[in-house]
Amino acid sequence: QVQLVESGGGLVQAGGSLRLSCAASGRTFSNYAMGWFRQAPGKVREFVRAISSSGTSTYSAEAVKGRFTISRNNANNTVYLQMNSLKPEATAVYYCAAARSLSSGYDQQYTYDYWGQGTQVTVSS
Repeated sequence: QVQLVESGGGLVQAGGSLRLSCAASGRTFSNYAMGWFRQAPGKVREFVRAISSSGTSTYSAEAVKGRFTISRNNANNTVYLQMNSLKPEATAVYYCAAARSLSSGYDQQYTYDYWGQGTQVTVSS
């Protein structure tokens, strides 16, 4: 089992920045690829960004490319999502997830084995 706890969400004005963190415990963190997804009210959960287990490869949804950065620190079992130039449409609950392998598709929810409870991000206009 891998337990994931997100933090860092909150209220920010459009154009601002937030940094989300996801702390992992349980199994060996460095064995898992990590992803961030988000779910806005009334919408399906969507992929945001992912990172390989070693951190050498990252993947991005087109909507956030160039504005959101994913990184990880395997020494302290944490993955981060740095969000810059935030827009109101980024308002959502953000979830981190862990995957043993991204071979089924880094942007597919079924690829991921463990999920956190989510953290709310609200961007005001």
